[in-house]
Amino acid sequence: IEARPSEVGGIVLRRAVPSRALRTVGAWCFLDHAGPARFAPGQGMHVGPHPHIGLATVTYLFEGAMMHRDSLGSEQVIEPGAINWMTAGSGIVHSERKPEAERNATYVNHGLQLWLALPEAQQEVKASFTHTPARAIPEVQDGAASVRVLVGQAFGAESPVTTLSPTLYLEDRKSVV
Repeated sequence: IEARPSEVGGIVLRRAVPSRALRTVGAWCFLDHAGPARFAPGQGMHVGPHPHIGLATVTYLFEGAMMHRDSLGSEQVIEPGAINWMTAGSGIVHSERKPEAERNATYVNHGLQLWLALPEAQQEVKASFTHTPARAIPEVQDGAASVRVLVGQAFGAESPVTTLSPTLYLEDRKSVV
């Protein structure tokens, strides 16, 4: 799969899904990789207020910081390893910007924004926003690999992030995570 690049709010996004080769991954309908982007003092990512409906977004950073604000009154700085889960449901407006504390600093912003299609019966649920700090996300060692269970269950660990439906079906279609 070759990700398609586009610029949004001063940062390059590479969208891997959907593509001609792969339309979705389970309920995941958009998979965006943002950055890494280096911002000088006075510059930074600025995605102004925009609406979402009928889906949920998951923001996860590897590096940098991002200020989330929304029409529910949520204001949350997301930092590496934490998860912001926004359920748009019947509708929400939000923005993503370089945090005020970082405005005069040089920094790199690098992360993922993943979009999850809500089940048809839940597309009109009340909008909500949840922040889960990095320290609450379980990490499992499997041999030489270290795995963080961001959403769902894997390797005997379960993420504290609440979802409205399973996020993936394993190949046998009997197992969900």
